[in-house]
Amino acid sequence: MQKNITSRVQLKNAIKVLEIEQAIDKHLLREHAIAVYESFKPVNLLKSTLRDITSSSSLMNTILSTSLGLAGGYLSKKIVVGNTDNVGRKLFGSVVQYGVTNIIAQHPEAIKSFGHYVIHHLFEKKDKNCESRDS
Repeated sequence: MQKNITSRVQLKNAIKVLEIEQAIDKHLLREHAIAVYESFKPVNLLKSTLRDITSSSSLMNTILSTSLGLAGGYLSKKIVVGNTDNVGRKLFGSVVQYGVTNIIAQHPEAIKSFGHYVIHHLFEKKDKNCESRDS
């Protein structure tokens, strides 16, 4: 709602109000520009990216399953190949590594369930052995 200005005093007051609004807007714009400048510094970009990655559980699960797949593939290749110089065995090791990596990366829940099953049965047998010794 704009009032009609009918006197010099009203005009001066309106001008002062507009000047105050302009000063406030200028201050807010300067603060916003500083915040944008700070957010585009490489260190701050890296921090915000890492914060986003760690806060995303699905991304963390993907990274974890991929890492486990790579580690499992590498270990399986080391087991198959060993310290041999045989080219055929090295090629076979690479194929095994690729297969194991893909299986683990694509089915992390199945691998996790299998791991829980194995650990549970190892500790269950260990507990039974301890109970039989105590008797």
